[in-house]
Amino acid sequence: MKLLGGTPKPLLYPVVAVRDGIVFPSTENVLLFGREKSVLAVNEGMARDAEVIVVLQKNANINNPSDAELYNVGVLVHIEKVLKGERGEISALVKGKRRVKILSYTKSEPYFEAKVEVIAEQKNEGEEVQALVKHITNELKKAVNLGKSVDFVFLMNIMSGVSTHDFADHVATILDIKGDVRQYLLEELNLKKRLEKEAELISNEVKILELEKNISAKTQEKFEKGMKDAVLREKMRTIERELGEDTKEDKEIRELREQIRKAGMEKEAEKKALKELKRLAQMSQYNPESSYIRTYLEWLVELPWQNQSPTDVDIKKAEKILNEDHFGLKKIKERIIEYLAVMKLKEIQSKKNIDEKSTGEKIDRKYKEKQPTILCFVGPPGVGKTSLGRSIARALNRKFVKISLGGIRDEAEIRGHRRTYVGALPGRMIQGIKQAGTKNPVFMLDEIDKIGHDYRGDPSSALLEALDPEQNHSFSDHYLEVDFDLSDVMFVTTANVLDTIPDALRDRLEIIHFPGYIEDEKFNIAKNYLVKKQIKAHGLDTKHVKMTENALKMIVRRYTREAGVRELERQIATVCRKVARDFIENNIKSKAISTSDVSKYLGPFKYAATLIELENTVGISTGLAWTQAGGDILFIEVAVMPGKGTLTLTGHLGDVMKESCQAALSYVRSRWEAFGLQREFFSTMEIHVHVPEGAVPKDGPSAGIAITTAMISALTKIAVNREL
Repeated sequence: MKLLGGTPKPLLYPVVAVRDGIVFPSTENVLLFGREKSVLAVNEGMARDAEVIVVLQKNANINNPSDAELYNVGVLVHIEKVLKGERGEISALVKGKRRVKILSYTKSEPYFEAKVEVIAEQKNEGEEVQALVKHITNELKKAVNLGKSVDFVFLMNIMSGVSTHDFADHVATILDIKGDVRQYLLEELNLKKRLEKEAELISNEVKILELEKNISAKTQEKFEKGMKDAVLREKMRTIERELGEDTKEDKEIRELREQIRKAGMEKEAEKKALKELKRLAQMSQYNPESSYIRTYLEWLVELPWQNQSPTDVDIKKAEKILNEDHFGLKKIKERIIEYLAVMKLKEIQSKKNIDEKSTGEKIDRKYKEKQPTILCFVGPPGVGKTSLGRSIARALNRKFVKISLGGIRDEAEIRGHRRTYVGALPGRMIQGIKQAGTKNPVFMLDEIDKIGHDYRGDPSSALLEALDPEQNHSFSDHYLEVDFDLSDVMFVTTANVLDTIPDALRDRLEIIHFPGYIEDEKFNIAKNYLVKKQIKAHGLDTKHVKMTENALKMIVRRYTREAGVRELERQIATVCRKVARDFIENNIKSKAISTSDVSKYLGPFKYAATLIELENTVGISTGLAWTQAGGDILFIEVAVMPGKGTLTLTGHLGDVMKESCQAALSYVRSRWEAFGLQREFFSTMEIHVHVPEGAVPKDGPSAGIAITTAMISALTKIAVNREL
C-alpha cells in the first residue's frame, strides 16, 4: 500500500461549519453561507489563497456551534466563484481538493481558524474494487431510469472513466443520505469498504424507487379508469337524452315519485318525501348522502299509510278461538270479549259518522273515535300472557307483532335515531308496523316492567305518547321526521309485576291480573295441549304413545309447583325423551306411560303434599297460605317455657307477620282474666312462635287469628281443632 502526497505538514486555514452540505474531494457544489462566522471565514479565505476548510457540524439544529460540536475530519475546498446577496449572505461555487484532519483550533472568534494536516488516501485497485465500481454504475443507471434526480454534470463525470477514488467521491455526493452517513464516507479511507457501503446505499434507493413507481403506476391506472368510466357514463347519458330515453338515475327518480304518489301518505309526509326526492335528483350518484336519502324514501313509501286488515269483529268466532287456545282464564277471556265488543260498537259508530258526512270531506284524525284503553296483562311467568296476545290477533284476523322491551335502555329504540347519525333507523314501533304491513296490527309490548333507563334516556317515557289513545294519532319518530298514525293499532302489554312500571305509564294501561293456574287447570292444559305437543316434538306418535291421567296428575302434584306451566312442560318433555330412548334401544312399538313409569323417569318426588295433623294438638293451629303457585297449608306452632317475659319469633318471618305476633301477645295479655291466666303470667315465661319451612320467606297480614289461636292454646293447654 502506497501513500499519496508524501508526508503531511500542518497548515493553517479558516474553517466554515456547514449543516449538511459536505463537498467531497474532486467534486463541485454551490454552497450558501449566511451565518456571520461563515461569511467572515469565506472572506478571509478569499483574501488568502481562496481556500477554506469545510467541516460538518454534529447537530444541524445548532445555529452557533462551538469547535467541540464539529467533526474532526473535513475537506479543503477551493472557492471558484462568489456571489454576494442583499443581506450579506454569500453563494459560492466551491471545488473539493483533499481530505484534511483538524489538529487544533487556533481561534474561534470572529471566525474559526484551525491547524490541519492533509490525510493521505490509500490506494487499492484490486478486482473486487473494479467489480464494485461496475455494480454501482449499473445500479445508478437503474435509479436514473426509475426517476432519481441527478445533476447532469455529476452523471457525466461518473460515467466518463474517472479514477476509482474520484468515482467513490462523486457517488457519495449524489446519494440521498443523512449527514452522519456522509461523514462516515468522508472519514472512511479504505476504498473497498467505502464502495461496499455506497453499493448498499444505492441498492436501497433503487428498491424504494421501484416501490414508488409501482404505487404510482397503480394509482395512475385507477385514476385513469375512474376518469374513463366517468367520461363514458356522461357520454352515455348525453346519447340517451339525445335519443329521448331516460337514464338509469332518471328511471329511479321517476319510480320513487310514482311510489310516493301511490303510498297514500298524509299531506305533510308526502310534501316531505317530494322535497327529499328533489334533493336526490339534483345530487350526484357518487355523493355518500344520496344512499341515506334513498333509504329514507324507501322507509316512507314502504310504510302502510292506508293499508289495514279488515276490521269486522266476529264475537262468537273470537270466543271460540280463545277457548281453543287457552284452558281456564275465564274472567280474562270475558274481559277480552267485552273489549272486542266495545271495539265493534266503536267501528259501527265510526262508519255511521262517515256516512252522515254529506260533503265527503276527510275526517280529522284528532276527532276520530278513539280505541278503547290499552290492555296490560300482569301475572307470574308461564301463565300464557304472550300466547293470549297471539290468540287475540287470530280472533281479530289481524297481523301480530311482538317486541320485547326487557333490558332496553336507549330511548332511540322506541323513537328511532336522528338521520344525522350513520346507520340511523326508525324505532321499534315503526319497524313493527312496517313488518306487519298493515296500520292496525295487534302490537304486543312484552316485559314492559323490565325497561331500564340511564344517560341515554328513559324508554318508558318515550312509550307515553305511543300508548296514549288521545295523542298516538300523530306519533313522532325521530328518523321519519313526520307524524304516523298509531290510533288503529291494538296495543297489548305484559308484565310480571306492576311496581317497576312508572305511574304515568301505568295510568294509560288497563290492568288485567292473571292468577296462577290451579291444579285442575294445569291437568287439563297438559292433557289437551302439552302432552300432544311434546310427543310430536320428540319424534313420537300420539297413536303409539299414551299418558294415563293418573301419571299426568302425579307430574302436576309431585314434580311441579309453579304459577304457570313451563316447568310442567319441561317435565313432560323429559318423560318423552326417556320414552324415545326406550323405543330405539328396546325396539318398543307402543307405550302407555303409567305412574310407575313417571317415578322411574323423573326420580323421587320433588314436592310433597302438606297434610293436617292426625289429632288435635295444643299450641298448633292450621292456617292457609297464598303463593303464586296457588294455596297451601301453613302451621303456626307456639311453645311456652319458663323465662323472663321474652317473645321469640322464628321461621323467616316478614315485618308485618312479626307485628302480628306482637299484636297477638298484646291481645292475650289484655284479656288474661277471660282466658283464666295469672295477671303477671308473661313475666315468668318465654313464648316461642315458629312457622315451619324456615327457608321460605313468609309475610302478610292474614295470619293474625291463626297466631292468636295457637298462642291461647299453648297458654291454656286447650287443643285446637285441627280441621279449623
